Amino acid sequence: MNTAILLYDKFTTLDAIGPYEVLSRLRGSTVTFVAERRGPVTADTGMLSMIAEASISELPHPDLVLVPGGPGQGGQMADGPVHEWLRAADATSTWTASVCTGSLILAAAGLLAGRRATSHWLALQPLADYGVQAVSERVVIDGKYITAAGVSAGIDLALWLAGQIGGEERAKVIQLSMEYDPQPPFDSGHMSKASAKTKAVATALMARDIAKPAQLKAGTQLLWNSALAAARGKVARR
Repeated sequence: MNTAILLYDKFTTLDAIGPYEVLSRLRGSTVTFVAERRGPVTADTGMLSMIAEASISELPHPDLVLVPGGPGQGGQMADGPVHEWLRAADATSTWTASVCTGSLILAAAGLLAGRRATSHWLALQPLADYGVQAVSERVVIDGKYITAAGVSAGIDLALWLAGQIGGEERAKVIQLSMEYDPQPPFDSGHMSKASAKTKAVATALMARDIAKPAQLKAGTQLLWNSALAAARGKVARR
């Protein structure tokens, strides 16, 4: 199994590293970080870089292609070399996957139209504007297309893939070897659980990092702006 994980400026580190930790433990698996050009790629914090071991042109047909999200996603929405590579890779891939707002990049490349998919909760409406059946679920499987919601969901996505590729028992071994047994101290990891205050602050914090598709209709754009203004107003009043 040859996996390519796409890197780009200001990607979210765990979106890429979480799946890597799982998939690299599969027997016979090769996981390669790729980017438009070889070399270091700066993550979203600006304090950490990862090395793209190959350019996208050097790995045109991976068995599994995975696109992480991050605030740099906005710079990957226009058609160009990355989209061309994604379409070519998808034509022969066994699996095409994304974590968080990576699904927006897949959608912008034309790969998710008409399919069920998920993304970060703040990106679900922009995802739907690409003709995607956007759903608020942690991991969504639609044929060979696997999408995960926010950052940590990428580990769940990768464990599911590990079960499909290496068998359920191997996936369980990987899970135990990582001691992946989430027990968060707060029950505020989903919009259905968070308080109004937490939602408002999180929306204001994340809004600047999730780029809107250029193709958004004017009406949707107005709704988006109104929602952000309301959220920021709530934060300012607290």
